[in-house]
Amino acid sequence: MSALQPSDLDRPALARGRSAAADTDLKSVSAALRRAEFGDRLRSLALAAPLLVLLALSFGIPIVLLLSRAVYDPTIAEALPKTTAALADWNGQGQPGDAALAALAADLSDNQAKGTAYELAKSINARLPGARSQVLKTVRKLENAGGQPPLDIMKSVPFWTAPGTWPAIASGTHRLTSFYLLSALDLRWNPDGGIERVPPEQAIFLQVFMRTFFVAAAVTLATLLLGFPLAYLISSVPKGLAAILIVAVLLPFWTSILVRTAAWTVLLQKFGLVNDLLLWLGVVSDRLDLMYSRMGLIIAMTHIQLPFTLLPIYSVMRTIQPSQMKAAYSLGARPFTAFRRVYLPQVFPGVMAGCLLTFILCLGYYITPALIGGASDQLISNFIANYVNVELNWEMAAALSFILLVFTLALFGIFARILGFDRLKLV
Repeated sequence: MSALQPSDLDRPALARGRSAAADTDLKSVSAALRRAEFGDRLRSLALAAPLLVLLALSFGIPIVLLLSRAVYDPTIAEALPKTTAALADWNGQGQPGDAALAALAADLSDNQAKGTAYELAKSINARLPGARSQVLKTVRKLENAGGQPPLDIMKSVPFWTAPGTWPAIASGTHRLTSFYLLSALDLRWNPDGGIERVPPEQAIFLQVFMRTFFVAAAVTLATLLLGFPLAYLISSVPKGLAAILIVAVLLPFWTSILVRTAAWTVLLQKFGLVNDLLLWLGVVSDRLDLMYSRMGLIIAMTHIQLPFTLLPIYSVMRTIQPSQMKAAYSLGARPFTAFRRVYLPQVFPGVMAGCLLTFILCLGYYITPALIGGASDQLISNFIANYVNVELNWEMAAALSFILLVFTLALFGIFARILGFDRLKLV
């Protein structure tokens, strides 16, 4: 047996030294890689910074400011400071007393002097329908008092002693409010401090939301039934013919939505081409009233939205190899079974993405329902536009927009939860 050499005793220590050195080198390399990746991210962020700032200034901040109007309304609080102070100790039961009436008379006179009486009347009218005329009538009486005490003038107008007047004014003296969000859902606060539904004759918004979602769902289903076979055809034919079909599908993108909608107003007339075609084919025996109807609205929106459903489906179909279906046939699968178990699962993400895109876009339609839909076919976007452009009630428009945004984000979240973001094939 040979004697141990000194080099044999040092080998474990040398191995440990080499391992420690390797660990040190690995850590230094990892740190260098992290620094390099961080630098790349900073450079990418610096390149995108101008665009992000532009989006924030022109898109993000305006939307946040608009949506904040749904819960922030300082109009009544700023216009009625004396009344707000007089109502500070009022418990909300019965009438607040002569001091509050006198304070309200003083505030109304001040608003008339500043030229803001109409804005105040409009804001109170949003909370209490019919209040605008009563406020303006009271302002005119106070202006032409002729020495009559303001308190007597206020008592001479029955509106100011009605049961629901002062609770509405008291609720408006708070800058932060849930009134508009509740109104967008056909709800309101009752005198006991609970939430209740508004009377049936005043409940309109839930019905409009349901109508909007129904029309969006109908258009999405129609575009899917038309787009899926067409996408399959385009993905199956030779490239030259596929290019022609793609151009035909993209034709609606080359004209504005206003022009396309105006064209449908001509086609859907009672003596238009659509009715002529239906009569010639024998589908109907009499001409249909397609203009200003829900059917005409769905037809026009389906034509406009068809590419948005078809293109995501086609982008997935063209990646599927035909040999997969042939392999399924060779293993004994029938055509429908092969389609259901091999082809459809691969196309499903594209179908869901196209349907989601179409559905969300349909929720915001404004021009087409306004030109083709009837009075009972207006969608929620038409009501939002009316509150912005006609009623000048930005708070109600913001509340409806907020509810629509919540519904849309919830729908997108459900789809993303089911499929995952990585499987949503939008292009």
